[in-house]
Parts: sequence; C-alpha cells; structure tokens
Amino acid sequence: MSTDASLTSALHKVMRRLLPFMMLLLLFNLLDRTNISFAALQMNADFGFSPSVYGLAAGIFFIGYFLFEIPSNLVLVRVGARPWLARIMISWGLVVIAMVCIRGAASFYTLRFLLGVAEAGLLPGVLLYLSRWVPRASLALAFSILMATTALANVLSGPIATTLMQLDGLAGLRGWQLLFIAEGIPTVLIGIAVALRLPERPTDAGWLNAAEQEALAGTIAAEDVAKRAHGATSFRQGFLDRRVLIATLVCFLFVCCNFGTVFWLPQIIKSLGSATTLQIGFLSSIPYLLGGIATILWGRHSDRSGERKWHLVAGALVGAAGYAYAAGGHGATNSFVGLCVATFGIWSMFGVFWAYAGDLLGGAAAAGGFALINSSSALGGFLAPVLMGVVRERTHSFTGALLLLAVLAVLAALASLLTSSTLPARRAGVSVPG
Repeated sequence: MSTDASLTSALHKVMRRLLPFMMLLLLFNLLDRTNISFAALQMNADFGFSPSVYGLAAGIFFIGYFLFEIPSNLVLVRVGARPWLARIMISWGLVVIAMVCIRGAASFYTLRFLLGVAEAGLLPGVLLYLSRWVPRASLALAFSILMATTALANVLSGPIATTLMQLDGLAGLRGWQLLFIAEGIPTVLIGIAVALRLPERPTDAGWLNAAEQEALAGTIAAEDVAKRAHGATSFRQGFLDRRVLIATLVCFLFVCCNFGTVFWLPQIIKSLGSATTLQIGFLSSIPYLLGGIATILWGRHSDRSGERKWHLVAGALVGAAGYAYAAGGHGATNSFVGLCVATFGIWSMFGVFWAYAGDLLGGAAAAGGFALINSSSALGGFLAPVLMGVVRERTHSFTGALLLLAVLAVLAALASLLTSSTLPARRAGVSVPG
C-alpha cells in the first residue's frame, strides 16, 4: 500500500473511531453548560430570579472558564490528553450534580462559576488533540463535524431537558433538579471511559496498522515543519502573534452571538407566543439542526477550496441578516425564521474558524494559542447573556437584544476580513473523507 493510500486509510479510521468519541465529550460538555436555559423556565419562578440575575449566572460560568483555560491546556500538554480530559469531565459532572443544591442567587452564581473552572480546557484540549491526528487537508471537515456537536447538543437539549422537567415531583425533586442529576451522572461515567480508552498518539492506536501509523505521524510532522515558515509555532507567538490576536477577536465576536442565542432562545421563543414548555423545547431544536448542517457543509467546502477567510465573512453576514430580520417585528413566524437564518450563519463559522486556527498554530504555540483564543473569546459567553438580560429588562422586549446580536455579527464579519491568507500549504494527494 502506498503512503498516500495508507494516509487516507488512517484518516478514515480516525474519522470513524476517534472523532465520534471526541464528539461525545463535547456533546455532554454543551448539554451541561447550557441546560440552565431550560431549567430557568422553572428556577426563575421558584427563586424569583430577575432577567439580570439569570443573565449574570449564565455568564459568570465564563469568568471561571477564562481564568483557568490556559493553565488547563498547559497542564494537558505536560501530563497528556487522556488523564487530563478525564479529570475535566469527571469534575464538571460532579459540579452539575451539585447544582441540585441551588437555593438562591449566591449559590447559583457560585456553582456556575465552579462549573466554568471545572470545564476549562476541554474544547482547546480536544482541538489540540485532534490537530495531532488530522492533516490540514481534512482539518476543517474534522473540526466542522466536531463543532456540529454544538448544534446537535442544542437540538437534543430542548427535548431532553423539557421531557425530564415533566417528571417534576419525582423523588420529591423539582424538574430542574432532575435535569441536572440526569445529565451530570453520564458525564462522570464518560470521564472514566476516557481515562481507560483514549489513545494518546497514533502509535498507541491498535486500530491503525504500522503503515497507517507511520503515514499519519509523518504527514503531521511535515505540516509542523511548514508551519514554522508561515504559521505561529513558538510559545511567544501563541500569545502575541498578530494573527492569533485577530483570530481571538473574531472568535470573541461570534461566540457572543452563539451564547447570546443559546442562553436566551427558549425565553425568546416563549415571548413570541403561548407555546408550552415541551413545545418550546422542540422548537428550540430547529435552528440548531439547521446550524449543524451549515457547519458540516461549509467546513467541507472550505477544505475543498482551501479557503478560510471569505467563508468566515459570509457566515457572519448571514448571521447578522437573520438577527436583524428576527428583530424586525414581522410576527412570530417571521421572527422564528430570522432566528433560524441567524443560527445557520453563525454556526457555519465554527469548523472553518478552528481549522483556520489549526492551520496557523503549531508546535509550542498550539497549546497556548488554542487556549488563549478560546478563553478570551469565552468572555463573549459572559458578556452577551448579561447584556441581553439588561436590555431585555429595560426594554421589556427582545427587539433590542436581537439587534445587539446583529451588530456583533457584523463586527465579526469585519474582523474576519483581517484574517491572514498566507498559511501553510495543504499536502497534495490526501483525499477529504465524505
């Protein structure tokens, strides 16, 4: 078997075996992070939480996440992906279970902050891990499939959360408490599975033969050499390179749009009509289903064209148009269509963006750079929900909040125009799966 054939075979195995496992980690990460958007349908009434209190609790998660993200990824590089990713999952699962003990605003804020501390490092750790297994020619597709888990989590979270909340009163617990228990326990179990089964590097993967291991490791090593000429590879560049800082800004802006949508979508849909809690759960899944499709298709197109910048710009502009249309007050149906369009545009950026970061970062810069981009941009996950809560409380409608997201999406498009077009060349002869 030729080297290219061995590489293609190895890549197909990675996409079939390793990528789904990473998607499972990210799926529960997102379910546990955003389940309060549905729990709030009961919790806010139980404790008298105002929109500002809820918005602060939703966002304070990202303060803990920001503070511990870079240290977490640096520890992962030192101790290895398998033990550290397992630690992350087990600790955050335990915090999710502990959220049944919320008794007021102070405990709500504390546990959300601790959840951010526990989860810090998962996404950049997974991205760094996969970048050591997937060549650049397939990186956008791999990252797009991974990031489509964001949409999948939101497709599933509504029906799962609202169905669990229908069990209100079981064992003397409120529906929102049952939700946290039911989603926290599997997270701990998956963390144990990571500790037992995750291969650290291609030479540890028994499902790759010797030729496949050699071809995959050799290709990744060759691409790392190319990054030294055009990318960011030193530890210092991972934090200070102009292209890394621009990428951080782009990510910050579209993450604002992401979490501004995620944490408020159920309440936005509720404000449009008289849907029941269960109906809100299912309606909330539709925009994310479309977003997941956009993520994969746009990432695959980016890989095949070898272009990143204009894919990012286009996705952000579609998102801005959707938010603006949703805010236009043309009726509940049209507002919901606008939200679907906005989600389609913003979610299309995920895989392409992280592939761009993967193209850029290599060597010692990768650990710090991935963490810097994700941790700094995660502040958008704090800022957007808080701002939307304040705007919603002062205006008594979501029109201003949706226009805020439209402006942030336009800024994301403008920032994307600054991203670099000079990155390491793709290796010829590697077929893109799918």
